Amino acid sequence: MIAHKRAGRVSEIADFHVLQISNAARALAQQGHDVIRMEIGEPDFSTPKPVIAAAEAALRNSPLGYTCALGIPELREAISQFYASRFGVDVPADRVIVTGGSSAALLLVCALLFGRDDEVLVSDPSYPCNRQFIRTMEARAVGVPVGPESHYQLTAGLVEQHWTERTRAVLLTTPSNPTGSLIPQASLEKVAAAVRARNGALIVDEIYQGLVYDGPASTALSVTSDAFVINSFSKYFNMTGWRLGWMVVPDGAQKDIEKLAQNLFICPSALAQKAALACFTQETLEILEYRKSQFRSRRDLLIPSLRELGFRIPIVPGGGFYIYADSSELASDSQAFCADMLARTHVAFTPGIDFGSHRAREHVRFAYAAPYHKLEEAVERIELALRAAVHC
Repeated sequence: MIAHKRAGRVSEIADFHVLQISNAARALAQQGHDVIRMEIGEPDFSTPKPVIAAAEAALRNSPLGYTCALGIPELREAISQFYASRFGVDVPADRVIVTGGSSAALLLVCALLFGRDDEVLVSDPSYPCNRQFIRTMEARAVGVPVGPESHYQLTAGLVEQHWTERTRAVLLTTPSNPTGSLIPQASLEKVAAAVRARNGALIVDEIYQGLVYDGPASTALSVTSDAFVINSFSKYFNMTGWRLGWMVVPDGAQKDIEKLAQNLFICPSALAQKAALACFTQETLEILEYRKSQFRSRRDLLIPSLRELGFRIPIVPGGGFYIYADSSELASDSQAFCADMLARTHVAFTPGIDFGSHRAREHVRFAYAAPYHKLEEAVERIELALRAAVHC
């Protein structure tokens, strides 16, 4: 086999460490073990039946060829109406771009905005793939250490402190992966103003927007129309695996985004788009809101339970389905700790090293995308293992 020379960017894109845990968990399950999966950010709920029915109808009755690169008009209009009805925000349908998952949306934004050696400010910790999208476009993600004092989010002060002549944009995530934290609207307004004053771009990842538990969900589009706002059908809408997302772009960016989308992706899945039209019906939204209440119950179970085991959780996550826990009182290396817990308890969760470098080895992430009774059992297994370790 010829050992072809690799592009330099490949060596600079880090492994997705959670997949090592996930592969090990899958192998244990294949051996017949009862593995409780809390490592992957995938809802355990199936796609709602009305969405599946819409897909079946489309297969029977619709020609499923290539669509417009920006998405079918009726889905773009439905998303526009969703912003109006749920958030009271006027988002014209021509600014809505349907994409092959939120990952495709982020890649398009990176391709549009960044050149070689440009810099983008991101929080540390944050979702790892966002950093890799930036690096793929020859730009560089600059991780800004954040902690509970700012709810693990960037602030205007941090943006001003870390902005340099190479900085081109700020990438925010609210609710956040891995911390589940939110950016208050007042703070978001200040960040947007700081970015605007420096002629930068603001990118806001809102893929967990529908999963907010302690108050109404909001959108950055209520603060500014200049942001690139990313969303997804995978999390709140439970269409994981359909690979469908969207973004809202500032007016004037549509033509260049369309050119990039045509060349890089041709179009999103026609079937997924037809199915997604059913996401905005009252029947589906009622299903999704009930499921959101189940996520909240799981969060409210896990936080006190994990704290009793010795995990430090300084803030209650307001959204998503993640808990970012300080495990330093239980282990000095969270990566080894996760591997050990999986081997001994068959409970899988994620080491902090995936999400950045700031105190990464002192943290783990739990995804509560598993049934309530399985989460109770996971806590019991971890407790038994920790007790056994103390008595060794």
